[in-house]
Amino acid sequence: MSYIGERIDFYMGRIKSGRVQEMWRQTKWIYSYAKKYWIAMIFYTVLGLSGTVVALLSSLVSKDLVDIITGHQAGELAKTFAIMIGIAVFSIVISQFTSYASSWISLKVNNEIRSHIFEKILITDWESLTNYHTGDLLTRWSSDASAISDGVLSYIPNLIINLFRFFSAFAMVIYYDATFAIFALLGIPFSLLMSKTLLTRMQNNNQKSAAMSAKMSGFNQETFSNIQTIKAFDLVRLYTERLKQLQSDYLNMRMEFSRMSIWTSIILGMVGLLVSYSSYGWGIYRVWSGVISYGTMTMFLSLSGTLTGAVNSLSSMIPSAISLTTSAGRLMDIIEMPQEDYSRLDEAKHFLEMHRDSGVSLTIDSLDYSYQSGTEVFHGASFEGHPHEIIGLVGPSGEGKTTMLRLLLSLLPAHAGDAKISAADGSTLPLSPSTRQFFSYVPQGNTMLSGTIAENMRNVKPDATDEEIIEALKLACAYDFVSKLKDGINSEIKERGGGFSEGQAQRLSIARALLRKSPILLLDEASSALDITTERKVLKNIMADTYPRLCIVTTHRPTVLTLCNRVYAIRDKACDILSEDEIEHLIKDF
Repeated sequence: MSYIGERIDFYMGRIKSGRVQEMWRQTKWIYSYAKKYWIAMIFYTVLGLSGTVVALLSSLVSKDLVDIITGHQAGELAKTFAIMIGIAVFSIVISQFTSYASSWISLKVNNEIRSHIFEKILITDWESLTNYHTGDLLTRWSSDASAISDGVLSYIPNLIINLFRFFSAFAMVIYYDATFAIFALLGIPFSLLMSKTLLTRMQNNNQKSAAMSAKMSGFNQETFSNIQTIKAFDLVRLYTERLKQLQSDYLNMRMEFSRMSIWTSIILGMVGLLVSYSSYGWGIYRVWSGVISYGTMTMFLSLSGTLTGAVNSLSSMIPSAISLTTSAGRLMDIIEMPQEDYSRLDEAKHFLEMHRDSGVSLTIDSLDYSYQSGTEVFHGASFEGHPHEIIGLVGPSGEGKTTMLRLLLSLLPAHAGDAKISAADGSTLPLSPSTRQFFSYVPQGNTMLSGTIAENMRNVKPDATDEEIIEALKLACAYDFVSKLKDGINSEIKERGGGFSEGQAQRLSIARALLRKSPILLLDEASSALDITTERKVLKNIMADTYPRLCIVTTHRPTVLTLCNRVYAIRDKACDILSEDEIEHLIKDF
C-alpha cells in the first residue's frame, strides 16, 4: 500500500507542477497539424497493417509446411511450398513499396510543416525574436520541425499497427493453445517497468540534448560568420578549444543516456531470452505430450517474438511521445510569440499604387517607445518628411537613430503617439508591417547576399531589366567599378559581400534600394564606408532623380547635413530640429 501511495503522490505532483497540462497542450498543438494529413496517415496505417497481415500469414503457412514435412504428406508439400514462396515474394514487394511510399509521404509532410513554421518565424514580432540566438532558431526549425513531421505521420499509425500486431498475434495464440499465452505475456511487465524508468530520464535528456544542439549550432554559426575577426585577433586556438569543450559536454551527456539505454536493452534482451526459451521448453513439452504439432510449436515461437516485439514497440512510444512534445514545446515558444499584423496589406498596396507618382509624406507625432527591458528611448518624439526631401537624423551612438528607423519599418511597435504616411490629397495610412512596401532600407554593414549582382538587385524587383539595374548602379556611384568587372552585372558576389570592399558593397546596397523605387528611402549609416566626396555625390544623385522620393539619413558625418532639407537631433528622448547655426557648429566640430 505504501508503494501505491508513493506512486499516487508522484503522479499528483506531476499534475500539480503543470507538466501534464503542458504536455496535453503540446499534444493538441501537434494534433492541429496531424488532422491536415489524415489521408496520408490512413494510407501509412494501411501499408503497415498489410505488412502485419503478411507476417501472420507467413507464420500460418510455416506451421502447415512443418506439419506437412513431419507428417510426410508429399502431395501437399509442393502447393504449400509454392504458397510460402508467393507470400515471401509479396512480402518483399510490399515492403519496398511501403518504404518508398513512406519516404515520399514523410518528405512531403516534412517540407510542408517546415515551410509553414519557417513562415511563422519570419512574421513573428521582431523584438521578441531577437531574444533567441540564430543557432537556436535554426535548430528548432530544422531538428524540432522534422521531429514533429515524423511524429505527425507515424505516431498514431504506429500505435494502431502495433496494437493490431499484438492483439492479432495474441488471438492466434489463444485459438491454438491458450496455455502459450502465459509465456507470451511474461515479458510485458518488464517492458512496462523499463519504459516507466526511461520516461523521466528521456524527458530530461531530450531537453538537455535540444539545448546543447542549439548551443553548438549557435557557436558554429557565429564562428563561421566571424572568421575574419577570429583570425585578426589570433583566436583560432581559443575557438578550437571551445568547440572541443562543447563536443566533450555533448558527448558526456549522450553517453550517460546511452549507458542507461544499454543496461535497459540488456535487461529487456535477457527477459526476451527467458520468454523465448520458456516458450521453447513449454512447446517441446506440449509436442511430446501430443497436444500440439511441430508446426504449431514453430508458429507459437514466431508469434511469441511478435508479441514481445509489439509490446516493446508500444512501450518505446511513451518516450517517443515525450520527445515529440518536447519538440512541440520548443516550436510553440517561437510561433506563439506575438505575430506581426498584415491585415491592411491590400489597403496599403492600393494606397501605394494610387500615390506612387506623386510621392508620400511621413509624420511622426509624440511617439513613445521603451525597450522590453524597460529602458525608455523616446518620449514625445516628432518629425516629418516630404517627397524630394532629405531628412537628417543625428545624435550620439546609442541615442536611438537606428531604433527610430526600426519604428518606421514597424519592426518595433510604438507604445504611444501617431505615426502615419499621408498623400497630397489628405488621405493617410498608419504605419504597420503592411506599410513596409513603402520603404527601401539600407542598414549598417554589409547586407549583400551570395549570388550575382543582378540577382541581388532583382531580389527587390524581380522584373527589373538590365537597363534599370545599370541606372540604379549609376545613381549609387557603383557602375564605375561594376562596368570594369569581366561579367559586369552578372559578376558573382560571395557570402556576406565577399569579393568587394566595404565601400563597394555599400554602394551596391544603395543601388538595390534605389532600384525598388520605394517612396521612402532609409539610409542607416549606409555611406559610412564611402569617402566624403562619393557620399555627397550619391546623395546629390538621389535628389536629382525625378522620382518623388523622401530620403531619411542617419549619419555621424555632419558634412552631408548641408544637403538635408531638415536635420533632427535625437537627444533627451526627443527629435529636435536644428537651426542652420547649429548645423554649421556641428560641421566645424567634426
